[in-house]
Amino acid sequence: MRKVIVSNLMSLDGFMAGPNGEIDWFVVDKEFDAYARELFDGADTLLFGRVTYQLMAGFWPTSAADAEDPFITERMNSLRKVVFSTTLETAEWENTRLVRENPVEEVSRLKRQAGGDMMIFGSGTLVSALAPPGLIDEYRVVINPVVLGRGKPLFREIVERIDLQLLKTRTLACGDVILYYRPSAKG
Repeated sequence: MRKVIVSNLMSLDGFMAGPNGEIDWFVVDKEFDAYARELFDGADTLLFGRVTYQLMAGFWPTSAADAEDPFITERMNSLRKVVFSTTLETAEWENTRLVRENPVEEVSRLKRQAGGDMMIFGSGTLVSALAPPGLIDEYRVVINPVVLGRGKPLFREIVERIDLQLLKTRTLACGDVILYYRPSAKG
């Protein structure tokens, strides 16, 4: 069965974006860039909520993205993408399919199909929809050395506890700490 892997940068106080969606506080370096390239090993699909999709679709198909990292740019543009939205009219970024139905049902269906891993970047609302029913197989939370004070939380509107098991940690020279978790076995 295919896996769903979330990889998100987060402030020490639990925010994935500032109060107005700003991400100018992300701390990254060449070691982080190598981690980002590793994320694509085994992945063939990207899952997005509307807000993150529009942000990504506005950047990755541009020459600025290609100048930043040609490998990641190629992967972001060429991989299959599924965007979940009830308000978007079209999704025109290369290899993108717009899904208006229930993301839980669609991701459950996708997980049963043959294929590689599915990655989620950003998309806090989508993460919060998929986490409670156990559709996320691995969480990679990149804690950045910054306290924002306020902003948009990674996990929103989750009403029941989700227990996680720490798989490993990785500390980067820039001060980021990557925490690798999987949901704990229920029993």
